[in-house]
Amino acid sequence: MDSKRQQKFASLLTKELAEVFRRDLPHLFAGTLPPSITALRVSPDLGVARVYLSVLLADNPQAQVDLVAEHTKEIRFALAKRVRNQMRVVPDLSFFLDDSAAYATRMDKVINDLNIPPASPEDEDNKPQRPRLFADED
Repeated sequence: MDSKRQQKFASLLTKELAEVFRRDLPHLFAGTLPPSITALRVSPDLGVARVYLSVLLADNPQAQVDLVAEHTKEIRFALAKRVRNQMRVVPDLSFFLDDSAAYATRMDKVINDLNIPPASPEDEDNKPQRPRLFADED
C-alpha cells in the first residue's frame, strides 16, 4: 500500500507526464495518438516510477511503448522542466504496456460466446420454494 506522499507524488507525475506527451513531445507520436497513462507506481524512496501505458488504435502497442522507452531520457528532461519547483529529484522512469483493456475485451468476447441453454420448464417447477421469513408474506 502506497503512503500518502507516494500517492501525491504519483498523481503529480501522472498529470505532468500526460502534458509532456501531449504538448512538449508530440513529435514522438507522429501520426498516432499519444499513449494514455493508466497507472503510475512510485517506489517508497520516490526514486523510481513505473508508468503503465495504454495505447489505443495502434497496430502494434508494444512497439509504441518501446518507442517511448527509447526516449526515456528526453521525456524525463521535459518532465523535470515542468516539475522543477515541486520536486527535488525526478524519478527514473520505466514504461510498461498496460493490456488490461485488451484483456477485458477478450473476456467480454469469451463470455458472449458462451452457449448457455435456457432453463427448461421442468427445472422451474422443481425449483425450491423461498423460505418465508414473516407470517404476513404472500
